[in-house]
Amino acid sequence: MKLLNASQPFRHEDMEIQKTTVPKRSLSLNVALMSICAGLYAVGSFVTANIPSPWGAGQFRPAVIVPSLFAVVAGPLPAGVGAALGTLIADSAKYGRIYEGSLLAAVPGNFLGFYLFGYITKKFTWGRFVLASNITLTLANFVVATLYVTIFKILYLADPKYLAFSSEAVVVYVAGLTIWWFVTMLPFVLLVTPVLIRAVSLAFPSLVPEDIRTNSLKNELPQRTFSLALLVPGLIMVLIGLMITLTPLSNQMIAFFKEPTTILVRGMFYVSGAVLTVLGLFVGRRRILRLN
Repeated sequence: MKLLNASQPFRHEDMEIQKTTVPKRSLSLNVALMSICAGLYAVGSFVTANIPSPWGAGQFRPAVIVPSLFAVVAGPLPAGVGAALGTLIADSAKYGRIYEGSLLAAVPGNFLGFYLFGYITKKFTWGRFVLASNITLTLANFVVATLYVTIFKILYLADPKYLAFSSEAVVVYVAGLTIWWFVTMLPFVLLVTPVLIRAVSLAFPSLVPEDIRTNSLKNELPQRTFSLALLVPGLIMVLIGLMITLTPLSNQMIAFFKEPTTILVRGMFYVSGAVLTVLGLFVGRRRILRLN
């Protein structure tokens, strides 16, 4: 930043530099942020660790709001490292040992996803936040599901159940896990994390970059964008549920996973799709009421 003196005219550009420049965090502060993120994520994940998915693998994890928050307010590295360590701690605590499945699948997937979340939201707007939520939850969950099935279950454990899968069954299983994680995480990230971002911006303004404070505190949430981000995946889930009930896909699902699992999977699509659709309509209705 240039220093101004009395002989120089005041320029608007200099004020902009002063306003938007954020001091770089020290190494010790970054380590502290990583540790806090990891600890909170581990505790939150462990609380719901025993709620399984309909696929018999994977867990219900609304605690993703923690690394999502840190991705925005602390940046890519604290969020990525904190998410990777937090998921390893939670999984290892559940199994009573360093859990290999977490090391091979959840750790790299969580690091990649929440590092990317922080990277996309470096220049923060609520639109970028919605974009980051959708991209991150899709990509990270796909990576975790793929590594879990192919690397951990098939190559590392040589699990007979998974070794018996055809290539088509592997694809369906990975897609199913990815979708389940996505639809159970998205509402929490879109509806809870913005509240936390605003709270942190008010409580710790010195730790939060200027553009995040400005956008989170002064700019209204784009409710139409948030509504569509919930409504569209919800309708897609319901459509997939109908497809695996009323088309030949139903017979393929039964052949792959037998009847009890197939019933649970159908229920997953219907219930999650209905919940996302209702939430999307609710957010959209609030916007319409405000306009009136």
